[in-house]
Amino acid sequence: MEQFSIFLLCFITFSFHTLLTTMAVDTIFINQTIRDGETIVSARQSFELGFFSPGNTSENRYLGIWYKRLATGTVVWVANRETPIRNKTGELTLHPDGVLELRDTATDIIVWSTNTKGSAQNLVARLLDSGNLVVIDNDDDNQLENYVWQSFDHPGDTILPGMKFGWNFVRGIVTNFTSWKNADDPSKGPFMAYMNLNGLPQLYQNNGDSIQNRLGSWNGHAFTARPGVTPPSIYTIKYVSNEREIYTKFDFTNDSVLSRLTVTSSGITGRFTWVNRTQGWFLFAPFNADTCERYALCGVYGTCDSTKSTTCGCLEGFEPKSQTQWDISDWTSGCQREVALDCGVREGFRKYQFMKLPDTRRSWYDTNMTLEQCNTKCRNECNCTAYATLNVEYGTGCLLWYDELIDMKAIPRDGQDIYIRMAASELGRAFVERLPPIAHKDVQDLPLFSLSTLVVATNNFSFKNKLGQGGFGPVYKGILKDGQEVAVKRLSESSSQGVEEFKNEVIFISRLQHRNLVKILGYCFEGREKMLIYEYMPNKGLDLFLFNKNKSKTLDWLQRCHIINGIARGLLYLHEDSRLRIIHRDLKAANILLDYDMNPKISDFGLARSFGGNETTTNTNRVVGTYGYMSPEYAGNGIFSVKSDVFSFGVLMLEIVSGIQNRCNLLGHAWRLHNEGKALELVDSSLIESDDTSKMLRSIQVGLLCVQNNLEDRPNMSTVVMMLSSEGQLPEPKHPGFYREVGYEIENSSDIQTQNSYNNVTITHLIAR
Repeated sequence: MEQFSIFLLCFITFSFHTLLTTMAVDTIFINQTIRDGETIVSARQSFELGFFSPGNTSENRYLGIWYKRLATGTVVWVANRETPIRNKTGELTLHPDGVLELRDTATDIIVWSTNTKGSAQNLVARLLDSGNLVVIDNDDDNQLENYVWQSFDHPGDTILPGMKFGWNFVRGIVTNFTSWKNADDPSKGPFMAYMNLNGLPQLYQNNGDSIQNRLGSWNGHAFTARPGVTPPSIYTIKYVSNEREIYTKFDFTNDSVLSRLTVTSSGITGRFTWVNRTQGWFLFAPFNADTCERYALCGVYGTCDSTKSTTCGCLEGFEPKSQTQWDISDWTSGCQREVALDCGVREGFRKYQFMKLPDTRRSWYDTNMTLEQCNTKCRNECNCTAYATLNVEYGTGCLLWYDELIDMKAIPRDGQDIYIRMAASELGRAFVERLPPIAHKDVQDLPLFSLSTLVVATNNFSFKNKLGQGGFGPVYKGILKDGQEVAVKRLSESSSQGVEEFKNEVIFISRLQHRNLVKILGYCFEGREKMLIYEYMPNKGLDLFLFNKNKSKTLDWLQRCHIINGIARGLLYLHEDSRLRIIHRDLKAANILLDYDMNPKISDFGLARSFGGNETTTNTNRVVGTYGYMSPEYAGNGIFSVKSDVFSFGVLMLEIVSGIQNRCNLLGHAWRLHNEGKALELVDSSLIESDDTSKMLRSIQVGLLCVQNNLEDRPNMSTVVMMLSSEGQLPEPKHPGFYREVGYEIENSSDIQTQNSYNNVTITHLIAR
């Protein structure tokens, strides 16, 4: 009987241990040990913790965390990165005081420990689905806020979503991340990314003791080195600064997206995103790929522009300190003032636009001051060299510099304005004409071109220079005196679009900055002439390629995907990410211009409208736009919204895939083929040899989802971008707008030799029913 009791007790103990192991595979309990060969896995199987050997040649053993479901087993955190275990003799134990201890049982040496003790009775170590290993009180309702220790406070070479990157003054923690030495050795390499708190906090990467590059400071919208990189709706970037902590972090709104911020052993820092199709990591956003992101490349008062043949230049009003060095492309000595300062009352400030702001280690800032107050403070302090707005999102705050300005970069589309102290004589030479009263106050600094300049540039608006004709008027190619190519959009006296559309386009396009929107360079308003000057798009309109039998053959499937994605990103920016929030209202193939590299750029904002944060739909008695791209609710009832643009985008997608212009019933034809399982018959015949049929079918289905008859059924653009970039299952589309069940015909407009990029019928006065 006694033997049976012992057996029963052992059985119950074993069963209880098995039950705990089964129920809490993500948890280590007090006095529980994880040995080499054993692992714990987060609740949703996202991450795994255990022992591993890095690379292909190393036999050293490390305790680490890696992605559970990826075949590559990418490691995101290493505990004993400086003290490897030589054999498979490692044991990780959670002690009653909450300390995690890693011991080499072969030598009986503690190789790593958390050294942070807790006082609670029911402490556990748990691996979360975020990849964070935490020591917490299992009985505490706020256990994640009151944690004893967490691996997120001690990153290696990787920052994961949700991880704070910066300083915690209460806990005395600084989170830097440092590269591995190489693929076989996770010990600290020479490259380290960190946040510097001298002056306005900013992000750096060092190579050893020297600064390699500077991401910049937070300006209320992004970091100043790349302020235009507005995060898409699939992830958010947050910056927090208070008396307890200063940090930045990123989070994903979709848990299915795997992404990490990593500094590699070769010194590349960037965001890597997992691509299921290739089963590999894609470097989505390298922070130091641009030559101009090399720290202080152009020295003090120099500005870097990698698009120019001479990378470095001096700011206006400055000249090279050593012309000899600059002549051999050694710019590190920087620039000096052409006219010295004397702290006189007539000194003022010159505005330099579209800049990466200088290094802020010798700066001062105040979050509550206005720009006018900032000007006054800097003007009254002789050693203040420059000022800028601290928060570009709201136009508030003040940032002052008290030293020479260094590490500046030209960011033509998305940079910030900085006001640099100059002598009075310099300001006299820099007079710039302002916009006339018809223009909005926010675009008063848009360059004004004289009529004579444009007459010379366009060879007196000769027919040979004419690029096309639209509702606004003719468009001409021009070449300015400095050799820059431009497109001059001239308002015709007989144009159906007048001063209001002219003002509308100036206001919107000058305030919108995105790589997939055409860039305005200036305007002309002289006498009866009204002209807009744009960057020149050598490949003109997308319609010239799609609907031309010969040119359509030059658009392979990869290029068409690139164009679709670019238009989608530009439209997402207009709808969700820009300060104005814009409905374009005339999205069509002719209004998609293509640059030298076939990058698409949305153009023609004469009919655009802004909408407020709480607005979903609005209506008008004046329906404007282009037949074939209008949504049913807009064409029929004058109701327009962001879903109207989504409809137009869907039409455009189907045109890009098929090469057929929507003059008759393209939408109904595409829907019929999709329902019959014959959607590939819609694809342009020139793409038959492409093997990416799944992507083609997905594009057709996304296009059909966008052109559904009811606006509530259509996705928004953030969802469209996600559907285009992922591989998950899509919902089935409902019938499209303007669908006719019988008597449909499709005209293959690829056989039509299109003469220009402005040949679509534009409706300008269709009264709503």
